[in-house]
Amino acid sequence: MKTDFFFSTDFYGMNAKELHNTCMHLLCTAGEGTFVFNKRCYHIMRNDLVVILWPDRVSNLAAPESMRVEWFAADNNFLQSLLPSNNYGIGGSITLNQNPVIKLTDEQAAHLLDDFHRLRARMGDSHLQFYRELMGSLCLTMMYDIFEPHAQRDVSDSHTERTAYIVKQLMTLLSTGISKTERQVSYYAERLIVSPKYLSATIKRMTGNSVTYYIDRYTVPILKRYLNDERMSLTQIAEQMHFTSLPYFSRYCTKHLGQSPSEYRRSLQPK
Repeated sequence: MKTDFFFSTDFYGMNAKELHNTCMHLLCTAGEGTFVFNKRCYHIMRNDLVVILWPDRVSNLAAPESMRVEWFAADNNFLQSLLPSNNYGIGGSITLNQNPVIKLTDEQAAHLLDDFHRLRARMGDSHLQFYRELMGSLCLTMMYDIFEPHAQRDVSDSHTERTAYIVKQLMTLLSTGISKTERQVSYYAERLIVSPKYLSATIKRMTGNSVTYYIDRYTVPILKRYLNDERMSLTQIAEQMHFTSLPYFSRYCTKHLGQSPSEYRRSLQPK
């Protein structure tokens, strides 16, 4: 059975192969250590939180025996599905790609450890009917406890480089809901007065993800909102969202929701 949740106190376990599709949250509780992420070396000590969205990019772990850590990792797609498209999660993931280390106060570190321990205590309850919903609610609490110190770290960050400006403007465009009808990279490149190749390369370098990834992150909640409205037929939704055909609309739903539009709607009905 596939495991979506992991907990450990082993610093050297943070780049294990089974974690490559997860988002890792590691808190240093004593001592200090170093690691390399995106070809840059980071030094961490007590109350430093490390949030890694791509653990396969972690290397060169080094720490004395005195170092103590606790970490929790969960399937990245599962965590992303818990958050609305326009919250701090998207912008935060971009800054974490640039610097994954967040310094916590004693109080913030204590709250986060409580979150870790609640998740660890319920990881074994996979037999429960609403296990994923239960774990989702606990993960969401953990993420919002992280958002606060993360936002405090970034609040004074004033990006002036052209590349950072491009990232910010793309996210601003997407936050308007324009991806309801515009999902081509070329459209956003034209709006930002750059080439599609430059936009794609810039977003990939700055965030670690593609332009299409962010377009879809903003589009899927719009799609769900329409599908949840039973007054709208599937044909109407496809037309509203400018899909060129019903089969294409169905393929898009299946790719991003794991179900066809009809199956998704059936899943909303009372059992």
